[in-house]
Amino acid sequence: MPEFWVSSGHHLTRRDEGGGLVVTDELLLAYLARPELLPPDEACDAERALHAALLADPRRPVTPAEVAALADADARENWEMILAFRDRLLAARSVEAAYLDLVRRGASGTPPLFLNQLVHLILRNALDGCDDPYTLRAAELFFRPQRASLGDGTLLLADAELIDEAEGAGRPSPLVAMLGREPASELDVLTADTAWTYWSRSDAFSMALNLGSDPKSREGLARAIEAFIRHLLAVEVTIAPIAAIEDEDWRWFVGLDAEGTRIGNALWRGEAVDAATRERVLALFRLTIAEAPRADPRLGGKPVYLFLAMTPDRLVTMKPQNLIAGLPVTQTGEA
Repeated sequence: MPEFWVSSGHHLTRRDEGGGLVVTDELLLAYLARPELLPPDEACDAERALHAALLADPRRPVTPAEVAALADADARENWEMILAFRDRLLAARSVEAAYLDLVRRGASGTPPLFLNQLVHLILRNALDGCDDPYTLRAAELFFRPQRASLGDGTLLLADAELIDEAEGAGRPSPLVAMLGREPASELDVLTADTAWTYWSRSDAFSMALNLGSDPKSREGLARAIEAFIRHLLAVEVTIAPIAAIEDEDWRWFVGLDAEGTRIGNALWRGEAVDAATRERVLALFRLTIAEAPRADPRLGGKPVYLFLAMTPDRLVTMKPQNLIAGLPVTQTGEA
């Protein structure tokens, strides 16, 4: 089976008996190696000593006085955040349990980057053995913001960081600039002919996803969502892409991002939603909970609808935590 997403850090941990990922010293050391925690040249002796002590023992308790002794205010803030995050990881039985705790009890003070990294790692575990590049590329939406590009009847999603770097560096080719095309048009698009190349570039996040006109892309996202829910909530669901909600008595929805939630709420309340706003809905899914006893009785046997949308400036920032907080399922037998 080809390797993928080495950058998730899955090789730094191992599975426990329940299939969750153990918080290992190696995983903690990877966080300590982050650039914002490496003492800069001007760092005080106290910061250097703290960093060295944690490299020697990443589980070592750190007192508030040790952090307060750091001379730089930004350094103190960074260390307070990473230590609080580390302590949440250490208090949980697995990486997955730590993520569920952060989602349900509040992630205040936890940088979004750290949450994205946890999702990256958890999905790497949940999708282990997956041999479908469409599912894996679509799953990148869970932890990598995307830029949408519309043109010639095609909706392409490309990694936002990659596109922002290209635009900032002025790298688009002269032909692209002359034709007024977007940087995403320079990326290879995932197709049946290019899918084999995904394995060698999975950590580069350099393939565009044709979410608009390639059904395999939406199916791939559906499979990724199923795997995420199954792994974290231990409940079987089936998800299907749909063109529209035809049930006038729909009972429940989950926005897969802030914009999808906003649009879904407006539709739920029966408010008028203009055409431009409706066009920002990039994908709709129907989710059916296979295990009836796990479903909230208020569903009444109805499906749950999932909304994925982009902002007016075409940014897609998926919030997978909404699937944990918003799905109407009971909490039993979780990761």
